[in-house]
Amino acid sequence: MRVSFVSDSDAWGGAEVWLSHHLRRAAGCGWTASLVCAEPVAEGFARFDVDRAVVPLTRHTAAAPATRAALAAQRPDVVVVNLVDPSSNGAAVDAALAEAPAVGVLHLVGDTRSGDERAALSARYRRLAAVVGTSEEARAQVVADLGVDPARAHAVRNGVDVPPDPAGPAGHPVPRIGAFGRLTTQKGFDVLLDALRRVDLPFDAVIGGAGRDGEALRAAAVGLPVTFPGWVTDARAFLAGLDLFVLSSRVEALPLALLEAIAEGLPCVATDVGDVRSALGEDAVVVPVEDPGALAAAVRGLLADPAARADLGRRARARAERDLGADLMARRTFAVLDGVARDAAGTAAP
Repeated sequence: MRVSFVSDSDAWGGAEVWLSHHLRRAAGCGWTASLVCAEPVAEGFARFDVDRAVVPLTRHTAAAPATRAALAAQRPDVVVVNLVDPSSNGAAVDAALAEAPAVGVLHLVGDTRSGDERAALSARYRRLAAVVGTSEEARAQVVADLGVDPARAHAVRNGVDVPPDPAGPAGHPVPRIGAFGRLTTQKGFDVLLDALRRVDLPFDAVIGGAGRDGEALRAAAVGLPVTFPGWVTDARAFLAGLDLFVLSSRVEALPLALLEAIAEGLPCVATDVGDVRSALGEDAVVVPVEDPGALAAAVRGLLADPAARADLGRRARARAERDLGADLMARRTFAVLDGVARDAAGTAAP
């Protein structure tokens, strides 16, 4: 069976990493994968030996003729469209629906509009053969807000490569706190900086990433022992230098950066976004969103207790091995595609 993945995104992020995991595992799950990707993320996918078409970005536009033409040339049995949020990739979805049974993968909850706009969005979603949320929250939103049949709405949690040789905490004499991601409001790095100003124990910190809020964040960090090394191209190397990982996001599903840190055996503090609490249980310290006081207290508690940090890191690693591998995620996703393909074949049968 042939699947075409569509990546209609203006910047490389977790949705593109998700897609990369599935491109690498498609053959092992019985599928031949191809790719239609927008120009801003094309370079990141260049390393994959798949049929790849590069098209203009159509996010927030009315039509995607180049995307439709590329899909027609690939002749997929199923199309999978990465949805950055519920309402931003409509043109890409329409192009997919015109060519084959289409599956939307929703990476973030968000605005589902109102009135006529919501009705139009609902009609589009109800035409999809399936919707996969990367969190239970995303699945619930498309059912509740957009009227997607619960039988066609699935939750497949994110997963990551779980290395056989986890780095674990770096063991710096002065513990190093780290985080990385796009330097945007969504990621809450401003909240993290506010929290770090309240921590009265020795530490240094590093915030990796690039984005439109970079200059403002650097200004907000003046006087703190915080460095900004730029975009993280090697997550494992970045994480290997840390003693504690912090996720300060305002909105997520089950963020891959956090899962990568857990897979390396790092103790983690995370905000209560998406499926973080339900997926990680007691194997991470979870605090309320946009609460710098609670974030500071959690960080300070772990800085003050090296034994607690070590224990949390060991439990996190065990959780990753058991529940959060990319192989498991991909098998679950391709099982959904198998069902869509079977249903389409049954509909087409005389």
